[in-house]
Order: sequence, then C-alpha cells, then structure tokens
Amino acid sequence: MPRAKSEVSDRGSKTKTSAEEPLPEWAEAEIKSVSFGDPEVIIRSGYFLDIYENDYKVDIQIYESLPDGRTIVEGLDVPKNMKITDFLKGFVYEFKIKVFKGDLSQKLIELLKTKYDLDMDAIYRFELKELQIMDVESDLPTSSSTLADEQGREEEDVE
Repeated sequence: MPRAKSEVSDRGSKTKTSAEEPLPEWAEAEIKSVSFGDPEVIIRSGYFLDIYENDYKVDIQIYESLPDGRTIVEGLDVPKNMKITDFLKGFVYEFKIKVFKGDLSQKLIELLKTKYDLDMDAIYRFELKELQIMDVESDLPTSSSTLADEQGREEEDVE
C-alpha cells in the first residue's frame, strides 16, 4: 500500500535531523583510533560492481554473505602489487578477502543506537588478498577462426 506524502516527509525529516547532528568529539576520536584485530581470510565468489583505479579500491557483489551478513563490499582495498587495470566487470571471480574487525565501546554502541538509530557494534575493513577469474561456462560459441589463429601462432613459436 503506498504511503501518504505526509508519512514520507515526516519520516524523512526525522532522519535528516539526526543525520545532520555531528558525532561528539569523543565518539569521532574512538572511531578514528579503533584498533583492528588479526584478519580473518575468507573466500567468496562474485563480481566487480565498480573499479576505482586511482584509489586502488573496488566495490564487489558476492554470492555468499560475509560473517556480518553483507553481500556487497564497498571500498575494498586492493594491494598496489595487483594490476587493477586487468580487473574485468561482468566476469565471475573467486576472491580471497582479509576481513579486519575493530570492536566499538559499549558507550559508543549505545550512542549510535539511541541517537542515530544505527545498530553497529564494530567497524570492518576489507582488503583483497587474491583473486582468480572463474572458468564459468559461456553461452558464446567458440569461433573456428580463433582456434586456427592460435594454432598458427603456436607453429610460428616452434620455428
């Protein structure tokens, strides 16, 4: 059932007011200085949503959720030794992801829940460790000319 305009605008204005209210300094300081524990390495399959070459970050969609329930990971750090320009959208990959978790204090958890309506007890950071493009069956037919070209190149290499 569609909502009346007044319901939408009332709800939107409440959210807007709390979102505009800045975090207290102590809360900002805690968030900025959160210490992350040892990473857990997980393996998930999925694909790239966005690739930010200049920032060495990617957004991915994964098929199996992370321990916190999410299936979209935004701002995944990519190590500088990986060639980010080779990443391809539209292809399925197997990702090895380092998941770093930093727990928040009970005081901050309560503040976020009561004042900002956020149910959050930890901050997560994600780093791509490895990736492998998966050999998924394709609907595209293999061209015989492509096979002939490859065989011709192999013969040239032998000579």
